[in-house]
Amino acid sequence: MAQSLLDDDGVSNPSRGVHLQEVVDRSLAVDPGRRRLMLGGLGAAALPFLGMLSACGGGDSDSEEPERMLGFTAVAAASGDAVVVPAGYVATAILPWGEPINANGPAWKSDASNTAVEQELQVGDNHDGIHFFGFNSTGNGPGERSDEGLLVFNHEYVNLEYLYAITSDTDPANWLLPFTLEKARKAQAAHGVTVAHVRRKSDGSWEHVKSSPYNRRIHGNTPITIQGPAAGHPLMRTAADPTGTEVLGTLNNCGNGWTPWGTYLTCEENFNGYFGWNGDRTPTALESRYGITKDGFGYLWHTVDPRFDVNANPNEPNRFGWIVEIDPFSPASKPVKRTALGRFKHENAAYSISPDGKVVVYMGCDERNEYIYKFVSSGTFDKSQPYSSANRRLLESGTLYVARFDAGAKAGDRMGTGVWIPLVPSTIGVDGKALRDNPNFAAASDAEVQALILIKARQAADAVGATMMDRPEWVAVNPKNPGNVYVTLTNNNRRGSSPASSNKPDGTTVAGSARPPVDEANPRANNVWGHIVRWTEAGNNPAATSFEWDIFVLAGQPSVTGDRAPTSNINANNLFNSPDGLAFDAFGRLWIQTDGSFSNTGDFAGMGNNQMLAADPVTKEIRRFLVGPSGCEVTGVTWTPDRKTMFVNIQHPGELGSHPNRPKNPDGSTFTDNQIARNPTAFSQWPTPGARPRSATVVIRRTDGGVIGG
Repeated sequence: MAQSLLDDDGVSNPSRGVHLQEVVDRSLAVDPGRRRLMLGGLGAAALPFLGMLSACGGGDSDSEEPERMLGFTAVAAASGDAVVVPAGYVATAILPWGEPINANGPAWKSDASNTAVEQELQVGDNHDGIHFFGFNSTGNGPGERSDEGLLVFNHEYVNLEYLYAITSDTDPANWLLPFTLEKARKAQAAHGVTVAHVRRKSDGSWEHVKSSPYNRRIHGNTPITIQGPAAGHPLMRTAADPTGTEVLGTLNNCGNGWTPWGTYLTCEENFNGYFGWNGDRTPTALESRYGITKDGFGYLWHTVDPRFDVNANPNEPNRFGWIVEIDPFSPASKPVKRTALGRFKHENAAYSISPDGKVVVYMGCDERNEYIYKFVSSGTFDKSQPYSSANRRLLESGTLYVARFDAGAKAGDRMGTGVWIPLVPSTIGVDGKALRDNPNFAAASDAEVQALILIKARQAADAVGATMMDRPEWVAVNPKNPGNVYVTLTNNNRRGSSPASSNKPDGTTVAGSARPPVDEANPRANNVWGHIVRWTEAGNNPAATSFEWDIFVLAGQPSVTGDRAPTSNINANNLFNSPDGLAFDAFGRLWIQTDGSFSNTGDFAGMGNNQMLAADPVTKEIRRFLVGPSGCEVTGVTWTPDRKTMFVNIQHPGELGSHPNRPKNPDGSTFTDNQIARNPTAFSQWPTPGARPRSATVVIRRTDGGVIGG
């Protein structure tokens, strides 16, 4: 069990009940202003606190036991091919890659011989961000039901070694060859988003309602509207779309978000990897800044599909890297790319609402030395009519900001202040010039300048001196305080290396190539373990332009001392690396998911497979809740409104990497991807014994029917 961190007064509470001190601490965490009341004398402050205790049932032996922040026994690290959850919990896989999306969809073929057309009617690959939308009481729209709803989830990429069948003409040296347009289309169809109607059965398990009209696939060739300030700009136009207002597909759908008006946000991350070029080309500064290279990530699409050949379609990459809004309750509706939120490698999108009704969306750009952003809407949210058409237009326009993290008054205390810098034409860059006068954004009008700023958001952030972070991943807003925000910084092995360099203000740095020095918010060189930073907006207002920040946890090995040591809330029982997924449940419990090394040796000894942990935001205690199967990433989490069911995605089970159990040849060498493609069950068979591994959603519930985690 993870060691509990106690406060300075040494208050401990071995019982299952809630101690008065914990009630006090949590009250102060939600409303720091109450601390002044405490300092003014306990007499005045004790009454509301005692009232909370009464509400929790502290003096009534017949009342229901209060929910605890970490009310489960931690699980041990593991390297097996199974999902591990605490005692008293059950975990069941549903909706794996290849499952028919509706009653008319084709069955999944275990030899991977399904066609591209069939894949368009099946659940996609490599599940990622996810959200449960409960139905309303009549079952025809969004509501608060916990027994039935729509499960919407992303498909980030594909594992090529498992996606394609081996046939008589497969090249013995490379299972991908000969590569064909059919293969490219199948991979494109396995990307995107799935909308699945799910329902809880009488025994507590869940089923996919395949007869439902809400079931839907959105994939790499689905028509999508381009909307917002960048729509129609010349850099968004192609021969196939001369207006720059419609694109085929959404790709590399990583994390997600959702809105209070009932829509789903899917985030396009490493879109650059699908593009390449045939023949010769000198990449532009914009292409290099976003990581466009000759061969991409090896998908080979550009060799058979001209849309992904940058020589043939130089503007096509500009049409990816956006946040896409989807209405899951309207199956015939067209998804929309919201360009006002900027173009970069979006990880997720976490919303908050300011006191005056502005919708704020926090976002991270997931690459080494990239930035943290937020969008503040121009319009205001009408909470009295949450599903109104006016609310559904709130992401059409607003201001995009980028964060600068400044050191505090005391060096080395790993806390400080920060500012949000508006990415608008009038903002003065580090060169002393307004962005409208920067050559990267020069245009005839401020409207066109703004479009260029959004298309080239990374270069705009370079120009204004934003803080380079250690791979910003998921952002999560504390439901108990909408101005309190957390972000995972997964790792950065280039931090602090030589020769030192930073992203150039002129926007010409090749993506991920800088080697910035350590700073207060990114305090470790060769940060292979990652950390979590949190901030509180001025006045607890999400729309504020300044904030105070500190480090919540530095992951790592407790045996390491000095500048690379982890924080004191890391111990032998909760080791992890590379925090990635991040989410709060409605109780205020913080859930941390990992996507890092599963080698279980060296720097990563004792960490096992990727995992999910729960954390107490007040005490900072962290406890391991789940371990995933071999070779996987644990990513994406959501709950039913009653929090008695949790849905977690398992991505890329069976990915060989550096796993200690990866299969070996007689000479001791480890399998290559070419070998695993021909022996797809040799490493992992999760979740179906005897079959090749498949990404899937895990349904977690308590055997006693209680809330998850409490």
